[in-house]
Amino acid sequence: MAILDIFLFGVGLSMDAFAVAICKGLAMRQVNKKQMLLIALFFGGFQALMPFLGFYLGSTFAHKIQMYDHWIAFVLLLYIGGKMVIDAIKEWKDCEFVEELDPPLDLKELTILAIATSIDALACGVTFSFIQDFNIFRAITIIGITTFVISAAGVYAGNIFGCKYKSKAQLIGGAILIFLGVKILLEHLYGIIIGF
Repeated sequence: MAILDIFLFGVGLSMDAFAVAICKGLAMRQVNKKQMLLIALFFGGFQALMPFLGFYLGSTFAHKIQMYDHWIAFVLLLYIGGKMVIDAIKEWKDCEFVEELDPPLDLKELTILAIATSIDALACGVTFSFIQDFNIFRAITIIGITTFVISAAGVYAGNIFGCKYKSKAQLIGGAILIFLGVKILLEHLYGIIIGF
């Protein structure tokens, strides 16, 4: 898988984290750089950890489902991407109401949010295990750094623009994951056709 594809996975997967980071930035009178780095570190770290776990989980049974792996990858990415698109459309006009400005950062809540926004990365990690000679360490590095940068940008965007871009980010992220799922399926089908 090309670095550009992995980067696109990173962008697509990080859009949930971006949306949550926007909400965190929205609650800050002025961007707190320490909190911004901590938010980005949690989201980037979990976004890197989950595909790693998914990859090794998928690798344990990949040989048993090798004939169907492309369909599984397609369905997982279609589901995750479709859910993100549907959620974005539902929340399009909604704007987060902030009850308290500059609330202290709750590490337990941040951990739960980081896990919740990276569950889809676990499923993507399973799909990575179906790709021959896939370098999971390169992938999680790119995905983790991408999410870190996008989450930090989300805190800034939330602080400056409010929740204006939250739904758009989820919509774009979902569309990217659907595109990548279709690409995996078409590449496999094209390989079968060329093989004949």
